[in-house]
Amino acid sequence: MSTTLNPNNNLVIMAGGVGSRFWPMSTTDYPKQFIDVFGTGRTFIQMTYDRFKGMIAPENVWVVTSQKYADIVAEQLPDIPRGNILLEPCRRNTAPCIAYVSWRIKAKNPKANLVITPSDHLVTDVVEFQRVVESALKFTAETDAIVTLGMNPTRPETGYGYIQADLQEPSLRNKEIFRVDSFKEKPDLDTAKKYLKNKEFFWNSGIFIWNVSTIVNSLRIYEPEISRIFEDLLPVYGTSQEQAMIDLKFPLCESISIDYAVMERADEIFVFPADFGWSDVGTWGSLHTLAEKDKKGNAVIGENVKLFDSSNCVVHTTEEKRVVIQGLDGYIVAEKGNTLLVCKLEEEQRIKDFSAE
Repeated sequence: MSTTLNPNNNLVIMAGGVGSRFWPMSTTDYPKQFIDVFGTGRTFIQMTYDRFKGMIAPENVWVVTSQKYADIVAEQLPDIPRGNILLEPCRRNTAPCIAYVSWRIKAKNPKANLVITPSDHLVTDVVEFQRVVESALKFTAETDAIVTLGMNPTRPETGYGYIQADLQEPSLRNKEIFRVDSFKEKPDLDTAKKYLKNKEFFWNSGIFIWNVSTIVNSLRIYEPEISRIFEDLLPVYGTSQEQAMIDLKFPLCESISIDYAVMERADEIFVFPADFGWSDVGTWGSLHTLAEKDKKGNAVIGENVKLFDSSNCVVHTTEEKRVVIQGLDGYIVAEKGNTLLVCKLEEEQRIKDFSAE
């Protein structure tokens, strides 16, 4: 990894999601990206920021989030300028989010190179992650390519989208990067098993790398109406009028993902297959899989938790002084504030129904 920070490299953290899948810890008022799921003292968005330290200067880090989360972001990421926290007045999926921040950065630096990342994913091998990202940044700085990071699949996962790569011939500038043949939606189990056997398929991590001119031009071609909205606002970016104009114009955007808007339509799309311990940690079940476990398969996050005759449980009780559990097999035990959840792991999809009540 280089020791001198490239002033053209920018990080964009998308943090507008309202996910409450880790209820009762996460809610729509305090969603997953702002909570400390692993009990490490760092939230998902803080861990996302941490893994880019030494690569991208704090003044080149941008967060796009909902207006209701502005103060939470500022509190959890105090090193980045408050003006780099861009506020969406409403949800319009990832294409308008990326269009807004891309034009905002282009107004400041037309030579900018961008890494776009979700705020709530896990990476366990940060050294390899940084190597891959720096290599991809160099590639996109020298080309008009759009690069997505593809994860080597380790199981027939039905909860992720997939990327099919053309592995016959790598790109000329980087032997680790290949052209994308197609993007595949979340498959059923039988299809996922076929993907796992076929070395051309990779999990879609949702991490994108490109030059700002490349993504702006792609949006102009494939989403001209969205592009026109943010291009017309170039005179107000960085001024006191910016937020008022965004509040007025952003809701006019079509709600569409960057995958549908650009990735599945553009020509110069590449994938960088990688393996740096990535997971979107989208469920209690995935937390149970990723967290350290005792001999009976229990994953415990909490200071003073005792389990007897219990196995295959995930326990997250960081606010209680003492927790004693007996006789549970395959359960979630979690608390937050005045709410306690005890639920079978296999029934966790019903948690959303509980949290809505």
